[in-house]
Parts: sequence; structure tokens; C-alpha cells
Amino acid sequence: MDISRDGAADLDRIDWAAAGWERLAAGVGRRRLPGWDATVGLVAGTDAALLFDAGATLCEGAELRAQTEALLGGRRVTHLALSHPHFDHVLGASAFAGAEVFAAVGLDTLLAAARERDALRQDAVRHGVAEAEAAEAVDVLAAPRHPVSGERTLDLGGRQVLLANVGPGHTAHDLVLLAPPPPGAAPGSREVVFCGDLVEESGEPQAGPDAVPGRWPAALDRLLALGGGDAVYVPGHGAAVDAAFVRAQRDALARRFGCAEER
Repeated sequence: MDISRDGAADLDRIDWAAAGWERLAAGVGRRRLPGWDATVGLVAGTDAALLFDAGATLCEGAELRAQTEALLGGRRVTHLALSHPHFDHVLGASAFAGAEVFAAVGLDTLLAAARERDALRQDAVRHGVAEAEAAEAVDVLAAPRHPVSGERTLDLGGRQVLLANVGPGHTAHDLVLLAPPPPGAAPGSREVVFCGDLVEESGEPQAGPDAVPGRWPAALDRLLALGGGDAVYVPGHGAAVDAAFVRAQRDALARRFGCAEER
């Protein structure tokens, strides 16, 4: 498929289902990866395309690259955004050589530290990634070159997307992606919000040793303020949800950690 400058109609010609992806809106889709049910998202513009997260291994990243190029009619992913520094979201990133990589401010420093890289490798192995495969992915993983400290708008051609650093919460470096409908979209088209693991649908939100529980409900307040009541919210794991689900999860986290009142 050739994505031209004809707007939303052309973006909607992407055959998501043929590649095993789920269409969320014109030019916006996602895939739930096997193993850990982690979500990757793709937003296509007329000039560029952004991938949100990159899978758990270099092999998985290479598969995603081949799939995205097929979806984009031979074009490559030009922008890669990493939601947070857990292995099942970042270790495929090096398969996207040439893409501009974005992440929450501080993640670049984190991924450059030998101790943190070893912890990333160990976490991948503990969850079932082969030792050699995990070591290779960590060895070639480059630190993101574009830190996001607040909000950053990217122009993909015919549509803009917003990257927002709304954390800390699930980790100290939580980045989300907002994809508004492109110009010319059908009336009633909704914004899509990729949440990373700030929101989970397939299980209870996981608070590991790098979580910041006392700040997590506030991060979800910021997420809801950005997306609004009508958006489609895409968790890091599980099915897409609505604002009511995110609000309920926010309140459950507040009760769980005893850190804020319910909304």
C-alpha cells in the first residue's frame, strides 16, 4: 500500500488484520505480542511512522520491523517511542536501526549504566528469554537520543501525535502516546492513547522494585486529563479499555498503596 498525502482515507487502507494486527483508528493499530501479551502500537502519517515499544528480543523486533514495513507499503518506522525500561518493551529496539528513539527523560542515563543493563538482562532471563538472546539484545541496546521531560509533539505528515512524560508510576520513566484523529477523519473518530504499563487489563498492575507507588495514581490522573473521557486507552498488556476502566484502576491503586483519595 502506498500512503499518499490524501489524508485519513489513505491511512485507513492499511490492512491491519492481514498482518495479525488490530486496527484502532485510521492509521493507528497495535499488536499483542505472544509470551507476555505486551502491546506494540503503530501510528502512520503520510511522511513518517511511529512505533510505540519494540518487543522483548531482537528476533521479536526484527519480526515487528518486517510486519510494519509490510503495513506501510515498504516504508520503514522512522520514530520509536519506549514506554518504560522493562525488557518486554525495549529489547527489540535495536532492530529498528535508523529510527529516532524517544523515551522519558533519564531513561537514556539508566540504559547506559552497566548495573542497570545487567539487571535488564537478568530480568529477561528470569522471565524465560534465553540467556544468549537476552545478552545479545542488551549488548546492542542503544540509549534513546530524544528525552521527553514534559510533552513533545511530533509531525508524522498529515497528523500529529503527542508524547507525554506522565510518570513516575509503574516505573520512574513512564512515557505515553496520544494519537488524535487525522484531518479528514470521520465524525466521531476518537483519540487513541497508548498507556504502557501504567494501565493493565489482562491482570493486576505490576509494581516491581522500580515502581513509584505513591505517584502512580497521580500519573493516571495526568493520563486521563490528556486523553479525556472519550478516548480509547491501550494498556501495556491486555485489551483496549475506556476512561472509566482507567479511572477505576487509578482508584484501586490509590487504595492499594494508601496514597490518595478516590476520584
